[in-house]
Amino acid sequence: MEVRDFADRPAEWVYEVVAGEEDERTCDAISDDACAEVPGNFLLNALNGVCTKLAEQLASPGLVLPWVLGAIGAPTALIGLLVPVRRAAALLPQLAVAGWIRAYPKRKWFWTGAGLVQAGALAAMVPALWLSPTQAGGAVVALLAVFAVASGVGSVAFKDVVAKTIPRGRRGRLLGVRATAGGLLALVAAAVLRFTVAEEESLGPYVALLVAAAALWVLAAGLFAGIREGGGASEGGRNAFEEGRAGLRFLGEQPGFRRFVFARALLLSAQFAVPFYALHAQAVTGVNASHLALFVMASSLAAVVSSPFWGKFSDAAAHRVMVAGGVWSALTIAAALTAELVPDEGARLIVLTFVFLSSGFAVAGVRLGRKTYLLDGAPEVERPLMVAVANTLVGVMYALGAGLGVLAAHLGIPVVLGVLGGLAVAGTAVAGSLPPAERLVVERGDASG
Repeated sequence: MEVRDFADRPAEWVYEVVAGEEDERTCDAISDDACAEVPGNFLLNALNGVCTKLAEQLASPGLVLPWVLGAIGAPTALIGLLVPVRRAAALLPQLAVAGWIRAYPKRKWFWTGAGLVQAGALAAMVPALWLSPTQAGGAVVALLAVFAVASGVGSVAFKDVVAKTIPRGRRGRLLGVRATAGGLLALVAAAVLRFTVAEEESLGPYVALLVAAAALWVLAAGLFAGIREGGGASEGGRNAFEEGRAGLRFLGEQPGFRRFVFARALLLSAQFAVPFYALHAQAVTGVNASHLALFVMASSLAAVVSSPFWGKFSDAAAHRVMVAGGVWSALTIAAALTAELVPDEGARLIVLTFVFLSSGFAVAGVRLGRKTYLLDGAPEVERPLMVAVANTLVGVMYALGAGLGVLAAHLGIPVVLGVLGGLAVAGTAVAGSLPPAERLVVERGDASG
């Protein structure tokens, strides 16, 4: 008991500082037993998030993995699969996974197991880099699919564990700490890489990134396993086919929701563009690890700053934030395409560093705007159904995005970036036509085209 009390003191202190609670602890929406464990669970969850957010930056499928595969000469068509595979494989199984997980009272072990699978997938990418370029590209894409499915399982379990262990009103602060601290550490890690590898052209720096990311996932799994989670309801899991049928029926009845899903699908262009920025940067500035480190620094800085920036505006009119994110994405694509026109090599590097910084802002704006808009506009009873059907349909769109790599292989990366810029403009227009969040869902009898 004394050892546990001693270990709990730092957790109490961190929770008091971050959550602003001292003697009177508010435990809205969780049990009394869970309330006593909140400080320790808050600290473990925050540290888990620091590890995962840092790992995601060090081995990101949008920047680092495309850069690594580009450096070893993997086909562009395979590199173009990275983001679609990462997102689609995480989203598409969630309808089925949610019902399966609900059958178990404690769900933290699903996240823990998923974290270990993700660590194993990243570690297995290291020896794959010494295969032929095509084999290496195929192996990395396949391992990323395994990583993504595990991520989807972990995502479902994570939301449930947070709802059971962290009180309402403190969950946003927890997510903010996870994202901000992880982004800051990624910024530091990228700076260290930038000033230590110099013009290193071997695979060493890339191996170090993958190994570090895998080790962080193992640590994150251990931290999550330490969360003190009580049992939860294990009945009422929904059948995936019934849920899907209900979702499609609801989609047909709600024109505002249909338009939202369409806008979200078009604005995926902001994320689809990122790996093509990496390949375009290699073509314009050459391939070396110091450039990658600089771009990771820019991306990490965007992760730290962008969410608070957009958060100030999203509560007022979330769909306007989607519009701003779409415009931002289109302008970023235009900046990327003009980089090769800059005559000075140093200036080109500066322009492309700005592109990755700006891309982080665009992606965050689209993501935060659409999340806030749906949360504000979806009635409580319909919210799980709306989230599930939107995620599933967007997962299908991610899968279709795999064709962008083939398009780039045949027509060139600038053509693909131009297409994505057009989609960003179209998504901006559709987002601008969305109704205010409070009118997203209409009464069934009032819905029309």
